[in-house]
Amino acid sequence: MKKRGQASADFSHLSPALRAAAALPDSERVMRIRADRWIGYPRATAALQRLEALLNWPRKQRMPNLLISGPTNNGKSVVIEKFCRMHRAVGGDADRESVPIVAVQMPSDPSISRFYAMLLAALGAPLRPRSRTPELEHQALALLRAVGTRLLIIDELHNILAGPTRLQLEFLNLIRFLGNELKIPIVGVGTKEAYLAIRSDSQLENRFEPVALPVWQDGEDLRSLLSSFAASYPLRRPSVLGTENIARYLLARSEGTIGELAQLLRAAAIAAIETGTEAITAQTLTLAHYESPSQRRQAFERELA
Repeated sequence: MKKRGQASADFSHLSPALRAAAALPDSERVMRIRADRWIGYPRATAALQRLEALLNWPRKQRMPNLLISGPTNNGKSVVIEKFCRMHRAVGGDADRESVPIVAVQMPSDPSISRFYAMLLAALGAPLRPRSRTPELEHQALALLRAVGTRLLIIDELHNILAGPTRLQLEFLNLIRFLGNELKIPIVGVGTKEAYLAIRSDSQLENRFEPVALPVWQDGEDLRSLLSSFAASYPLRRPSVLGTENIARYLLARSEGTIGELAQLLRAAAIAAIETGTEAITAQTLTLAHYESPSQRRQAFERELA
């Protein structure tokens, strides 16, 4: 006997790795849908390839840098997390850990000492109470060299602009200093404001290659992305998302960012299981528990009125 919403037992519309998951109970499939997933669309794949090239760049006096910029919730941090997972820290010589990539987030209220403290925390180093900035700097540089770090990633780089002009200049000088002192590539990640911050320093602007992850537009890349999403959910019927009407609807409702698009499709996939439809359709998209950024903003503003 076929299960509710089950068209066939082979689930040939899914990748082989997902076919067994489609036969799981509803609750387990919902949990899988809610889990994070990597969708390797062309711009993200190109960014990963560029990061890989930087990681293996031969050491020289002036190392190349990269700036990955784009709107909030458009996949920048997902690319970085994927890259870091590909190069996890491993045991090195004499039981010393090797940490080829160190990723740190720029503090929301930036200061040089707090940045160094967060860098040491990312390395798992104990913080000495009441350490001064020169001591934190010395400890961080020594540890980065000791663990063989070959690439430093600074996420939320636009937070530099949260500080006064004097502090912004200090951070730009700090980025230049770290690159010169360690002779490793530095990758900045942030919104358009991160690019504006780097551009304000002509020396840094020349060192950072910009890589943009813009909002999505209708076209073949979007249709390919939607097909990848459709094949990544353990639903028992095929979801047809590449039609012109559906693609434009998804683009408009998600407001063009991949994070919002993923959230909408995730909610629609769960609605497909709960209703027995077993496919993402116009109906399940309507039933999806999802509000766009504009709708959330408007609802919040109504609450404040």
